[in-house]
Amino acid sequence: MPPLSHPLDFSSLPAYLDSAARWVGDELLARIPRQEPARWLYEPARDYPSRGGKRFRPALLLLSAAQAGGDPALALPSALALEAFQNFALVHDDIQDGSLLRRGKPTLHRQVGIPLAINVGDYLFGLVYRLLAENEQRLGAAPAWRVLTQFNQVFGETFEGQAMDIGWIAENIVPDREQYETMIRKKTGWYTGRGPCQIGALIAGAAPDLVARLGDFGETLGIGFQMQDDLLNLAPDSSGQGPQGMQGGYGKERGGDIAEGKRTLIVIELMERLPAPEKKRLTGILLKPPAETLPQEIEWVIDQATTTGSLDAVRLRCREMGNRALDLLAGIPPTPQRQILEGLTRHLIFDRTA
Repeated sequence: MPPLSHPLDFSSLPAYLDSAARWVGDELLARIPRQEPARWLYEPARDYPSRGGKRFRPALLLLSAAQAGGDPALALPSALALEAFQNFALVHDDIQDGSLLRRGKPTLHRQVGIPLAINVGDYLFGLVYRLLAENEQRLGAAPAWRVLTQFNQVFGETFEGQAMDIGWIAENIVPDREQYETMIRKKTGWYTGRGPCQIGALIAGAAPDLVARLGDFGETLGIGFQMQDDLLNLAPDSSGQGPQGMQGGYGKERGGDIAEGKRTLIVIELMERLPAPEKKRLTGILLKPPAETLPQEIEWVIDQATTTGSLDAVRLRCREMGNRALDLLAGIPPTPQRQILEGLTRHLIFDRTA
């Protein structure tokens, strides 16, 4: 098959991310029908994809395919499937977490109600498999099956991590560091990093050692990214800012993780540092329903995280993950795509301040 055309610009990190986000966004929206029942399904299904977002997961998949010598156009259906999965996950996560904002706007279930929002999420998950079905014609039956198998592993790991995250909140469990790292590796490491990188490399027909190294890099990047996002959720300028392109901003309400009772590394650090009375107060705040958590309680938690050194400890761990990711990239042949991967690592972990 002759090379297919693609609009990706590998001249710089901003140029690449902008071109990838536009390509994936336009192509995904084009795959969502404009037909009945429009008001109850297809229009809401277009809502989150239309809000923009970083889209760095599909960008990472496309970039990994190119790094491994593949044609990014052949990887497009898989990149779209990953973005459809991301939007499905956001719709359902927002319901599960009781989130109020997503990318700076009211969450979907607050607009259309929980039953319709669940159905929209289900449709987006179904769209994942419709997109992956395109791989058989583009890649051939055997490679398409390998990609599908890898996607299924990403889904399984992600759902296991989500179960742990929700279960801890439901049963008032504060995990230890080892439990937290297992959860974040499953929930974020796989579908934010390892999955996209390995899938892109598989599509390119890369050797197993390159697939493995790119996967290790992606997992490390994904975990560091999640820690940095947890920090950004507490930053003063995060409130109401929906991420655009690869800019900063969290897109959820400031301190939303606290209101939702999230067991982040920041919470674990706090639990290790606070005296018993303050620890009890923190636990009470985390147990409250999001709508009942007071602004002054969120500010108290943020102040405690600052004064106890918990935020600094998480920032240090973030930088460690970033340096480990860069070390893994150093073992990959130098290409323009590797330069972008290095730049992406620095941007996501070192450049976004909190």
